[in-house]
Amino acid sequence: MELTQEQEAKFKKLGIHSLAELALHIPSSYEDHRVTSTLVPQKYQVIDATVQSVYRSANSIQITFFAHNFGHTLSGVIFKPQPYMLHAFHTGQRDYFYGFIDCKMGQCTITMPRKVSHIGKITPKYKSKLRNDTHAKLVQKLVTAENLFQSGLKQEIVEAVLKLHFPSELPPKELNETSLQALKYLELFIYLLQLRKKRRYFKTLVSKQSEYKTWTKKLPFELTLEQQNAIEDIQKDFSKEVAARRMIVGDVGSGKTMVILASAYMMHPYKSVLMAPTTILANQLYEEAQKYLDMQVALVTNKTKKVDLSEYDFIIGTHALLYRELPEVGVVMVDEQHRFGTAQRNLLEKLVSSGNKKPHFLQFSATPIPRTQAMIESAHIDVSLITSTPYKKDIDSQVIQKKDFKDLLEHIKEEIAQKNQVLLVYPLVEQSEALEYQSIDEARSYWEKNFENVYVTHGKDKDKEQVLLDFRDNGDILIATTVVEVGISLPRLSTVVIVGAERLGLSTLHQLRGRVSRTGLKGYCFLYTNRQESQRLEEFVKTTNGFDIANLDLRYRKSGDLLKGESQSGSQFKYFDFALDEEIVSEVKSDLLKA
Repeated sequence: MELTQEQEAKFKKLGIHSLAELALHIPSSYEDHRVTSTLVPQKYQVIDATVQSVYRSANSIQITFFAHNFGHTLSGVIFKPQPYMLHAFHTGQRDYFYGFIDCKMGQCTITMPRKVSHIGKITPKYKSKLRNDTHAKLVQKLVTAENLFQSGLKQEIVEAVLKLHFPSELPPKELNETSLQALKYLELFIYLLQLRKKRRYFKTLVSKQSEYKTWTKKLPFELTLEQQNAIEDIQKDFSKEVAARRMIVGDVGSGKTMVILASAYMMHPYKSVLMAPTTILANQLYEEAQKYLDMQVALVTNKTKKVDLSEYDFIIGTHALLYRELPEVGVVMVDEQHRFGTAQRNLLEKLVSSGNKKPHFLQFSATPIPRTQAMIESAHIDVSLITSTPYKKDIDSQVIQKKDFKDLLEHIKEEIAQKNQVLLVYPLVEQSEALEYQSIDEARSYWEKNFENVYVTHGKDKDKEQVLLDFRDNGDILIATTVVEVGISLPRLSTVVIVGAERLGLSTLHQLRGRVSRTGLKGYCFLYTNRQESQRLEEFVKTTNGFDIANLDLRYRKSGDLLKGESQSGSQFKYFDFALDEEIVSEVKSDLLKA
């Protein structure tokens, strides 16, 4: 459907790009301009009336009407009239007028009457940057069954949307279920089409048939079914002529490292590069790669010497990679991708590309996202989910308050006696009057006085990575902010205590809880709060699966804007609800595939 220049200008003013978006902009209210012979008090109605008298004062116009359709006289009043209204009513004039009618003691009034020309139908009113009549004409011209079908919408949605713009009966003030479902569908349909347009396809540098089972047979453990499924997704990606763009999302401790290593194995003899957000994570991945892969592996951080990286099969590093000369590679992998800006991810991809050909691109995340979001994301990037862990974690979670502090101390002493470690997460580094909880600075003296081997770190600590390494080897208690949410593996960590837990998002709490019991150790997670009750925290302690936690988080805060890459609380959707409308996502995606 081609738009005229004038229509395009109106679309631009409305901030829309498609007919479907115009159809989604439904009327904010309706006026019933049908003429009836029954006068109904307390209602807006049309009168077919002759003006019998007009009296104008400084602040009002008073008019007497004889309504022919009711056979009744009505007194009209207009308060604070605009200049043009002063000449709108003339004695003896017969016209159609619309206003609010009420009757008391046999006397009927019509408040704020105005002349109407479109009679015999229900007139929609739009809240719009265009004049109402201009907007209505645009809708009448463009929002037709034929045009909506051409846009790819199915019959039931088209019918429901047309009823909202051109109703035969006055619609209820609240949207009914059919209308609401249609608007949710339409909103998501528009969104997924936009995402689909964002996806660009590039020829790949490397297209190869690969296998991974020879490698997995040599591992001292079996991979979970979901790890294998993710690896097989990547195996298929590598065989295509088009460069892959895939996001692998795992729960905390789901074993995505093995998927990373399998990807490098399958890409061999072509090269692979992996960027991790911290030196500690890069080191851990480097050690795992050396342990399980029979190939030349390089580690690149700010502290490593510059070497000729073209001699290596698998290059692992921090953002220091962006400042090195990198060889052409078959696959780029980014771990904990949300910790990097889009510009950094794109730069890495560019450094290892050749002309218009690009490497395969895999991004990994241990921050589970709601399934609904994963389904939506897959419109512009392929998604593999790893929802299970290689071994069942045994973690007891509990909400605690001041009265439980004595018991908590006993627990901490018992764990340390068993050579286990404890993590205390505080909300702030320095004292704040705005917060009812102690900061690290206020709390540390108590722990350092009563316990040995206490280590302290936080986000602004330049030596935090070294502190974490020292704690891993020698510590009993680590006091920190949420800096440890994603990072070092602490095999002896059995207990995490999160102070002011109600201040954190559930996904962050889940990440912190995921620090304990990494090796099958019995784990404990204590959520300390000064609140008498918190339903959100109580629901959290009963839920262990990260993807369920992500759905729970959604119920308590609306999802952020995927398309703009923002994850702030608040939603760009007016009708569609991430937490409740998973079925609609499946329906829209299925319909788009057929289109």
